[in-house]
Amino acid sequence: MNLKKIAAEIQAWFDDRFGLSAIFKFLREKEVPQHRHSIWYYTGSTILLLFGIQVITGFMLVFYYKPTLEEANKSIARIMTEAPLGWIIRSVHFWSASFMIAIVFIHLFSIWIAKSYRKPREATWMSGVFLLLISLVFGFTGYLLPWDDLSLSATKVGTDIPRSIPVVGIWITKLLRGGEDVTGDTLTRFFGFHVCILPVFIFILLAFHIYFIQKQGMSLPLAFENKGKKVRSLPFWPNFVYREMIVWLVLVGILVTVAIFLPPSLDKAADLMAPAPEGIKPEWYFLFLFQVLKIFPAKILFINGDTVAVLMIAVAFVLFFFLPFIDNKPTERKGKIITVVAYVVIVFAVAMTVWSLL
Repeated sequence: MNLKKIAAEIQAWFDDRFGLSAIFKFLREKEVPQHRHSIWYYTGSTILLLFGIQVITGFMLVFYYKPTLEEANKSIARIMTEAPLGWIIRSVHFWSASFMIAIVFIHLFSIWIAKSYRKPREATWMSGVFLLLISLVFGFTGYLLPWDDLSLSATKVGTDIPRSIPVVGIWITKLLRGGEDVTGDTLTRFFGFHVCILPVFIFILLAFHIYFIQKQGMSLPLAFENKGKKVRSLPFWPNFVYREMIVWLVLVGILVTVAIFLPPSLDKAADLMAPAPEGIKPEWYFLFLFQVLKIFPAKILFINGDTVAVLMIAVAFVLFFFLPFIDNKPTERKGKIITVVAYVVIVFAVAMTVWSLL
């Protein structure tokens, strides 16, 4: 029996059970529209690449990390100083998280501006907003794991914010902390969220998101669709995939370079009794929300200012989630106003972030 026959039999065995030939046929026949906005198509696969890097480096780190009060900070120090290439693995994990969240923001706002969420792609948008939320929670839970003074104080501030929500606020804060204050229980709870609970949710959502994209295809710009213009297309396999691989190669090069020259620091182990250090700030992707909360007055018409701010942020997120249904007439005046709102939100978020940094 020659090797070709063995390979054919193996292929047939897998095809009978997994339907691989149908998948490969779909990929060969799939085409990607080519126009001046095609650059935004690459952000989706880039997010998947960075998420894959997060998973791989996270597996490596969890072999050495110990989520206890006594060992959390020490285990990070051992990863950085004793584990083979541990410092670069931690640095890549840290920076790939920031890169991924940044590109998720870019991806969603490009969809908003291009109105690619219009019928029948509402579910694609909504699953993408959930993925953004889970990505932010990943960042928030991971921030505490080094267990140094800065991460402890920032987590105290962050977990105290839901307390302003009427009725359920105190319960949410206790759920996150595992009690009244940030303690070792909080560290264990955040570790569980970070490596067990959130990965399950993100894998399920990714499966739905990718399914919706493959089923509905990539949307055309609104101008092309309204005027019935024909758009040239590019075969997904191998042409578009090869172009994506060039983007991946450049991005990985930038990521590794940044990770080498700007590794994250590690402060001394957190002291639960020590006062909070000055200038506490969350990670950059929370800075605009942090600054919004800071500029609200203590009282607004006899209502706690923090409560008003948190409720406004919650309402804004709900509107963002249901945007495809709100922007149901994208070619009319309302649709144009909603596009302007997208640019206003971008400018506002950048301004608040810069203000907080300064």
